Parts: sequence; C-alpha cells; structure tokens
Amino acid sequence: MTIADLTKGESAVFINIHGGWGIRRRLEAMGLRPGIVITKISDQIFGGPIIIKVGKIEFAIGRHMARRMIVQRIGGLE
Repeated sequence: MTIADLTKGESAVFINIHGGWGIRRRLEAMGLRPGIVITKISDQIFGGPIIIKVGKIEFAIGRHMARRMIVQRIGGLE
C-alpha cells in the first residue's frame, strides 16, 4: 500500500520507494527514510498535495510521489 491509500489521521511505517535515484534523494533530503513513522494529516479531494507528518514536522508531498512511497500500516496486516 502507499501513502495515498492511507486515510486521514492514519499512521504507517515507510518501507520503500518505487522510483529512481532522483526521487530517493529528494525524500532522503527531507528526512524520509525507510523505517520512519509517517502520519497522513490531510488529503486534497481533487488531486492536490498530501500533507504528512514525521515527528513534529509536516510536509506537503505531491500525489505522484505519495503513490510511489510504500508503507505498512501500524497494527495492520498490509
């Protein structure tokens, strides 16, 4: 599952990214590395950015990037 699949307020562990070195480097520069806990704060209905929270910091990421970020729900089976 991806960050785009999470519901508002749901937390998950970041597992992997499906993408090349450019997108990986961009995420690492924001501190988003495998094993980190991410909470989805909000989601725009008509395809705008997705707001996520990592620790006390909130990020806006594009929907395209969010669909490439593989996560595992905390306490879930996926």
